[in-house]
Order: sequence, then C-alpha cells, then structure tokens
Amino acid sequence: IPVFILAGLLVHCVFLVSIFDIYFSSPLVHGMTPQQTPLPPPAKRLVLFVADGLRADSLYELDSNGTARAPYLRSILENNGSWGISHTRVPTESRPGHVALIAGFYEDVSAVAKGWKENPVEFDSVFNESKYTWSWGSPDILPMFAKGATGDHVYTFCYAAESEDFGAEDAAKLDIWVFDHVKSFFNSSRSNQTLFSALNEEKVVLFLHLLGIDTNGHAHRPNSREYQENIKQVDEGVKEIASLIDNFYGNDGKTAFILTSDHGMTDWGSHGAGHPSETLTPLIVWGAGVNYPQKVTTQFFEDNFLKEWKLENLKRLDVNQADIAPLMASLIGVPFPLNSVGTLPLEYLNTSALFKAESMFTNAVQILEQFKVKMSQKKETTLSILFTPFKPLSASEQINYLKKIRLYIEQQKYDEAVSLCKTLIDLALEGLSYYHTYDRLFLGLSIAVSFVGWTTYVILVIIKAHTNLTKTVPANKKKSTLLFCGFASAGMIITFFLLIQTCPWTYYIYCLLPVPVWYAVVKEIPVIQDLATNVLSLHIGQSAGFLLVCILGIEILVFSFFYRSALTVGLLVFSGWPVITQLWIQAKTKALIWTLLCVLLAIFPLMPVVGREPNIPLVIAAGLLTILISFFSLTSLCKSQNKYRDNEDLKVYFYQMFSVALSTYVVGSTHNSLKIKQGLPVMNQIISWMTLVFSPVLLLLSPTFLFERLFSILLSLMSTYLLLSTGYEALFPLALFGLMFVWINMEQEALQHYGLSLKPKLAVFNFTCTMDITQFRQLHLDDVRRSFFFVFFIVTAFFGTGNIASINSFDPASVYCFLTVFSPFMMGGLLLLKVAIPFVLVSCAFEAVQVTTQLSSKSLFLIVLVISDIMALHFFFLVKDYGSWLDIGTSISHYVLVMSLTIFMMVMNGLAQLLTTRRLRLPRRNKHHSM
Repeated sequence: IPVFILAGLLVHCVFLVSIFDIYFSSPLVHGMTPQQTPLPPPAKRLVLFVADGLRADSLYELDSNGTARAPYLRSILENNGSWGISHTRVPTESRPGHVALIAGFYEDVSAVAKGWKENPVEFDSVFNESKYTWSWGSPDILPMFAKGATGDHVYTFCYAAESEDFGAEDAAKLDIWVFDHVKSFFNSSRSNQTLFSALNEEKVVLFLHLLGIDTNGHAHRPNSREYQENIKQVDEGVKEIASLIDNFYGNDGKTAFILTSDHGMTDWGSHGAGHPSETLTPLIVWGAGVNYPQKVTTQFFEDNFLKEWKLENLKRLDVNQADIAPLMASLIGVPFPLNSVGTLPLEYLNTSALFKAESMFTNAVQILEQFKVKMSQKKETTLSILFTPFKPLSASEQINYLKKIRLYIEQQKYDEAVSLCKTLIDLALEGLSYYHTYDRLFLGLSIAVSFVGWTTYVILVIIKAHTNLTKTVPANKKKSTLLFCGFASAGMIITFFLLIQTCPWTYYIYCLLPVPVWYAVVKEIPVIQDLATNVLSLHIGQSAGFLLVCILGIEILVFSFFYRSALTVGLLVFSGWPVITQLWIQAKTKALIWTLLCVLLAIFPLMPVVGREPNIPLVIAAGLLTILISFFSLTSLCKSQNKYRDNEDLKVYFYQMFSVALSTYVVGSTHNSLKIKQGLPVMNQIISWMTLVFSPVLLLLSPTFLFERLFSILLSLMSTYLLLSTGYEALFPLALFGLMFVWINMEQEALQHYGLSLKPKLAVFNFTCTMDITQFRQLHLDDVRRSFFFVFFIVTAFFGTGNIASINSFDPASVYCFLTVFSPFMMGGLLLLKVAIPFVLVSCAFEAVQVTTQLSSKSLFLIVLVISDIMALHFFFLVKDYGSWLDIGTSISHYVLVMSLTIFMMVMNGLAQLLTTRRLRLPRRNKHHSM
C-alpha cells in the first residue's frame, strides 16, 4: 500500500503541474532583432509614476462633497493630457503588473509560483533599452529590472524591506521617502558634473514606484480614510516632482509624464484574481508628444463610470496594460522591448501622421519578428509531415503586408498604413498564440487518458481487495508476458516519436504516463469480466439508482466551487439522513442533535466571504465559548468511570484551556493596538509563535481514548485558529467539530442498523489498540456514502470558513498576530495553515470513523480518491485561457484547489493517523502506594 500511495502522490503531482505546461507556459522567445522608429522622438526623457495597488475608481471618482481626490491629476486630465483605463490581466500581482507595464508582455500564470522577486525568465524592457534609468521605491520590484538589464545603466534606490509594515502608523511614509529622495537626487546633481550631464542626455527614464497606497489598502481596505489620504499625498508628490523636473530642465517641453498602477484591489484589501476592482487601473499621460484632452459629446462604454466620475465630455482612451510599454518606447525613441505584445495606442500621441505611421510599422515588425522566431522553433521540433503552419501569415503573405504598408507610407496614405499595421499585429498575435498552444490538444488528451486510467485502476483495486464482488483468478503467465511486451513496445514507440521531435522532458512524462497506468488496468481484465457477470446478476434498477445518486452527489460538489450555497443544500439534505434511512428510530437524541448541527453548519456557506469586515468580538466570543464547552466536557470526563484512565492525564486539558484563553486575549489586544496605530506588541508576537509551536506538543501528551484525543485535538487547533481569525470564521471549527463528533456516533448506529457489526463501546475505545487484521470487514455500499460524507465535509471545511474558490480570498489581517511586515511566503504559509486546520479536524474524525467501523483505513480512503479524481477531471476540462480574466483566474483556481485537496487528503490521512495514535509520555514522579 505505501508504494500505491507514493504512486498516487506522484501521479497527482503530474496532473497538477501539467495544467501549467498545457495552458500557461512562458510565452517568451529569444533571438529577435531590436526595432526602432527611424524618426526623432517628441520627448527626451520620460517620468513614470506607478502607484502600486491604486484602483481606477479610487483616483477618478469625486468625494462626497464633489471635490476631486487628486486635484492636480484631475486638472491634468481636464486641461493638459490624455486619460483612460489600463486593463490588467491575471494574476493581478505587483511583479506581473510591472512586467506588463515596462516590458510589454504578460507573464505566464506560473510566475506567481516562482515568487515575485527573482526573474523566472530573462526579458527585455524599456529600462534596458533606455540610455539611463534611475528608479526609486520598493526592494521587491526595482531589482528585477536592474538584474535583467544589459550593462550598467539602470540605477535603483530602495528603502529597507522592513519598512513594508502593514501594522505601521502610516504606510504613506513609503511614498514620502521616494519623493524626498528624488528631490535630493536632483539637488545633488547640480554639484555632480557626471550625473548632471547624464541627466541631460536623451532617452532617459525616471521611475518612481509608490507602494504606500497598496500597503494602506491591505492594512485598512481601499474605502478607508488612510487609503484615500494616501492618494492625496501621492497627488501632491507628483505635482512637486513634475514642477521640480520642469524647472531643472528650464521648461524645455521635452519631458513626458505617465501615471498608472500595476493592479487594483478588492474592497476587502486583496488582489491576485480577475475581479474588475483588481483589473481596472488608471492611466494619465501628459507632457512632450502627448495629446491634449479631447472634448466629445457622447462616448459609449459598457460600464457607467464616466457618469459617476463626471468625465462624460472628455475622451476616455482605454488600453491594455502591455500597450503602455510601446507608448513609452515611442515617446523617447528607444527600440520597442523585444518581447512586447502591446499595440501602440496612437490616440495618446500628439505627433505628425508620418511619425504615427512609422511607429506603428515598427510595432508591427517587432511583433512579427517574435512570430517568425516562434514559428521556426515549432518547425524544428515537429516532424515536417505533421507540421501545420499558420495559414494567414505564410512567408509570402508577410512580405505582401510589409510591402503594402511601406508603399502606403511613401504615398502619404498614413491612415491606410496604420490600419494595415493593426491587421498585421492582430494576425501576428493570433499566430503567436497558435504556435504557443500548438501541442495543447495532444497533451490535454494524454493527461485526460491518464486521469481516466488512474481512476479506473483505483476502482479495480477497491473491488478486488476490499469487496466480495470478485473471485481471485489465477494469473495467466503467457498472457501477462504478452501484455507487458505490448505496452513496453507502445512506450518505446512514443519515446522514439518524442525523441525525433526533440520535445521538452516534461512531454515524456505526460505522454508516457498513460502507458503504465493503462497496463495496470488491462492486467486486471479477469477482475473486470468477473465484475461484469456479477453486476448483471444484480437488480438493475437498484444499481442504476445508486449510480444516479453518486453522480448527483459529485455534481453538487463541483457546483459548490461556483456557488458556495450548494453546500447549504447538501447539508440540509444530510440533516434528513437519519429520517430517510430510519436510523432515528433507534437513536432519537443523536439523530436530533445531528439534524440541528447540520442546519447550524449550513448557515456558514451563506455568510459573506471572510475578511470583508473584521469582527474581533466574534473571535473573542468563539474563544470564550471554547473554554465553556471544555469546562463542561472536562466535568463529565471526571465523573465518567473509565478504569483504563489515569486522572493525571486530565492536567493536559487545563494547559490547553489556558492556551485557548491566552490566544483569545492576544487577538483582542493585538487588534486594539493596531487600531490605535501602535503596531504589533512584541509580547503578543512571542506568545503567538509559541502557541503555534507548542500546541501540537500538548496534543500529543493527551490520552489516546477516542473522545479524549479528539477533544484535545480541537483545543490544540482552536488556540492556533483563534490567532488566525478575524471574524465569524472563528466559530466554524466549533460547529464543524460538533457535527464530526455526532457523525462518529451516528456511524456506529448505521453499522448496527445494517447488521454489519456489534457496537463497540466508544467511551473506552482507544486509538492505539491496533485492530486485528482479521477483524476488518469487507466494503459495503453504505461505505461509499461514508466516503462521500468525508469529501463533502472536506469541501465544506474549505468554503464554510468564507474562502472563495480563488487566490484573492485570503486576507492579510489574519496573520497580524504573527507578523505585520510584508513577507509573501511567511504570510502564505500561515494562511495555508489556517485553511488546513478545519481539514485536520475532518480528517481526524474520518480516521475515528474508519477505526470504529472496523474498516482498513485504506479501503475508505481509496473511495475518497475516486470521488475527488472525478471532480478534478471536471475542472481539468473547465480550465480556460480565454474570456474575461475573472473566468481564467477562477478556472485555474478551481483545478489547482481540487488537485491540491486530493494531494492534501493523502497527506492529511497520514497526519490524522499520527495525531490520533501517537502519544508522548513525560517522565513522572513515582508515587508510593500503601497496600
């Protein structure tokens, strides 16, 4: 079995990683020649302000009293420059946002997994193409553009990483730091001749990265006073810097300014997914070579923002985020970044028609270069007989387009030239996408075939090893050798085929995986034949009904990923389970408690998503309730007679109750301290980390009797969970644990009801008493329901606490008891722990159900594996890489979640066994008993 679990883990890891190779591999190609507009540019230098985490509506909308939040920028877009919305893509994180702005391409989604700070791939950028770039701001962003640059011409000035503190008095000081350093930089340049002459060169970029708004948004939410005050401060800072630069250069009119943002932010202060509040960012451009505001009477956009922002009469020019890179390149006359896929937004330019046409032609040739490289790469790695080129852009078509455009420019038909350039760009981008997804169908089919094979194999293992449905059939040596040779030769043919095409090594894994998986299935053909004869002899109506119920159950689980309320429906159906199966007749009290707890738990998926509004009193109430419940449980434990138990053991519970009380106090005092802007108290931080480390140790000191150990697990996990809670979710583990507790009891009643075994005494049941293997019974149809309950509770454990099936549902406020300084991996780890705690509760209860219903833990777990794999296959086919970014982000999140759940459940299975059976014993003082 361990070999089987290891194989399962490996197969599922391949399934999980495959989605990134099939749908989201890196789009970059190398080996293009730089393309530059041959005419003199309108600007000598460019100033780029990026207000990290600034939403479009937060900047453009007016205050309640009708005044602009950013008066200077408002006057710019009304009198001096052009404005619009820049549409970003998923993942809406700082790193991919800046790469799109400055390098002009969208990083593949897997860049999120590679961290934000290092370059997963080397790429060209506007900074790299400039003569000099000076940048000020965050140590998370600036170094990646300096690192990717050739030569020593990109200079960075960063503050210390510790400054990015969510609990700080006011994060706007990060932006003030940037503005102050830029001012002192220009002042010092007057006395430094080398710097002064460098600043007076052409093709200079000044980049100001302003992180305060993002940090304040995370800490206080975008609708807070802090976030909006920060926008005012940025507005004043931009005004000062613009005037300083104009004065420094003697108002020569050769400076272009751009203000934009890398991503927005949800109302609850997170970003990463595709909600419009995250993907709509402001763009304001003014200065040299930029169009003045254009008055219009009507303009049509699907949203109603223009009316809300009172900007109906000023032309709104929307762009995609990657279009800003070619705009910057053409303004200061540097080559377009090699990997840029942006289209130059001509409406922003105030230049001659010839300059616009030439710039657009440069843009088209630069994207066509990438297309050519991509095509030749694909051609080299595909057999010539199998290669299908992208027809609309054959070699002759390319020459045809380029000649036509050149001719139009010579004949001064600039509009026709521009329009043809746009057609060529669209075709080249379509072709790039065509070659980028060239192998998708073939790889997707390989993974789907492996998926189906693996699920079939697990079903066969269940039937063969854990049921009475089949007889053991002696293996036919000759047949199995033939079979092995057949599959081995199939594997060799596939390998040879991939070798000729010089495919990447991951392709070998995806394409060869179906071979061993299906070999294992076909080897069991006698079992399948035996099963077929057995099933046909069964009652057809019953079998069909059972199948239908199974399918319906799995569909409800799939549905719950889109609508959390589906879990409420499921739980309400569960509440009627004792009535449907007549169980309530033999256990009226238990059945009533079960129904009530199901209804109570059904409320949680209807609650709003966690983190929208913190509610610390609820967390404190949950802590007090835990202590109250513990007190009553302890009293009943002391009263109950158990000759196997030593009362010394009960001391552990007092320590655990004290730990819960301490956590409750820490949560209250930390959030009060942050409210009055005094930061995270050091003592609270120490207590939080100590609780995290020592609560599992206390748990392992408790007795291993069924209820006592489960109770200890609840107390241990609650003390950590309270520290990570910000609202009603703190009550969730209590409701969930209550239901799990009754579930263990109800399963006992079900066993008796179906006459499968005698009822063991749960009160004296000990996890460590390893069961005699002969006592294990075979699987019964009711065990499929048990497994389904488990998967359902696991999914409820995730969505019930107010997570949504998305990467942006996590709220940084959850980790404030542990740390407030930005650290993506530490915060991510703590948030994962928060998600895992309800899983551990369910897994431990499931372990108890397996042991008390006399089943080998493997047999039920295999059914769980089948259910979750069928769900995962649903989501594999639902993954999208087109449509709105919300759809794409959600579809990836769903598949990654359900695959992670499956891998997670395998790990949880082992963890639950450890938590329920292991016990640490402390040395004790010997007591002298008088006889």
